[in-house]
Amino acid sequence: MMSVSSSAPTSEPPVLFESNLAMRTYILNRPLKLNALDEAMLDLLRPKIEEWSASDLCGIIVGTGVGRAFCAGGDVASVVEYASKPETRPRAVYFFKREFEMDYILAMLRKPYVAILDGHTMGGGVGLSAHAPFRIATENTLFSMPETKIGYCPDVGGSYFMSRLDGELGTYLALTGNTINGRHVFELGCATHYVPSRRIPILLDRLSALENAHPSVINNTVEEFTAERQPEEPPLPLVGETRDALDYAFRHDEVEKIIQDLEAYAQHTSPAISRWARQTLEALHLRSPTSLKVALKAIRQGKKMTLLQALDMELRIATAYCNGASPDFATGVKAVLVDKVKGKRPEWSPPTLNEVSDEIVSRFFSPDSPYLSSVPNLEIPEHLKSQEGTHKPMKYALPTEDEIGAMVRGSHSAGGGTGLTLDELLANFDNIRNGKLGVREKVLEVARRKCDVKDNGGDGNFIWLKWKHQLNRP
Repeated sequence: MMSVSSSAPTSEPPVLFESNLAMRTYILNRPLKLNALDEAMLDLLRPKIEEWSASDLCGIIVGTGVGRAFCAGGDVASVVEYASKPETRPRAVYFFKREFEMDYILAMLRKPYVAILDGHTMGGGVGLSAHAPFRIATENTLFSMPETKIGYCPDVGGSYFMSRLDGELGTYLALTGNTINGRHVFELGCATHYVPSRRIPILLDRLSALENAHPSVINNTVEEFTAERQPEEPPLPLVGETRDALDYAFRHDEVEKIIQDLEAYAQHTSPAISRWARQTLEALHLRSPTSLKVALKAIRQGKKMTLLQALDMELRIATAYCNGASPDFATGVKAVLVDKVKGKRPEWSPPTLNEVSDEIVSRFFSPDSPYLSSVPNLEIPEHLKSQEGTHKPMKYALPTEDEIGAMVRGSHSAGGGTGLTLDELLANFDNIRNGKLGVREKVLEVARRKCDVKDNGGDGNFIWLKWKHQLNRP
């Protein structure tokens, strides 16, 4: 049921399905392709997921993968091949349509859904898991939305969930395409739990034996298998002053202004900030300039959308790429996935940010764009659309910065309206999250960055926290 190192025989189907008491499991089974999603897998997945969702015998749905990946993305090489010829281009668009529909169906399941991210979880694999109420990372997890590397744009709901990560973390990950791994996937909010890989089979046995598959029971069961951070584990990146610099630089709605701030930070007196800024500039330089501008606009618009609206916008963007709004998708896929060129910048067109005009960006968004004349509609079961209001993918994750801020300001549903000390803040979240591992560290890190300490009487008897409303340049 769990990831294994051996390759599956080619005679096996690309998705396997298992039933174990009230638990239903789909197992992505293309290990030699790192379980990249293709048409055949979508053909198998959707009817089975819809069947399980409607079955009274199904209590929990679990998603896993064979080999070194949960799912390393969509089979974009085939998509680009289809898009290269007018007669097969509709097939390329149809792939995105069906993939996004699958993502939405999984997001709105009425049954608890547990995604096991034990290995590569990228692009299309993020789409299958990012909207789940339970997303379990392991030490093997490699998590990224690398679309700007191949001249494309984050999709599968990326404009929705990445825009809702703390601060500008999602903007940074969307534009750079950088990878986060292991426990960091949990600590940065992309997973809800961290469980060592060796414990996953036992966890799944426990989940299958649950007589009551209520989400709170599932959460408590998963928490039993989590592990504390060990001294030898690498520290969480993107914290402290570096995180302040990230939020400040990536707050802009124009890529050129982000670059401008990063160039200034590259000369910063802090070695940590300057090193991070130089590395980030190097990453952005390798990315498609068109993709960077399209991705930033999509992230900004996605923050104000429902998941279905975001997926609909992303389908329009995908259709524009397939219809030739930019040659960069084909260029990037050939360079990165076919020729496997590393460390060399593909021949993007236009080659610079300044040459990516507003007209080029509008090709992906404007209702009048000729590249969007053939956009299909997402076909979603009507009963799922009413689930949007109950969709809470962060409910069992670490508290977000917004939630911590609400507690400090006195507007949290579980907090009072008076000033809090740091100890009271920590105690409140320990209580709300039932002692969840990682909560204390997350609250402390956010409080250090986002709060001022105030001494009411100046005598040190009552020292409380005040939330910083303004983002200051480090």
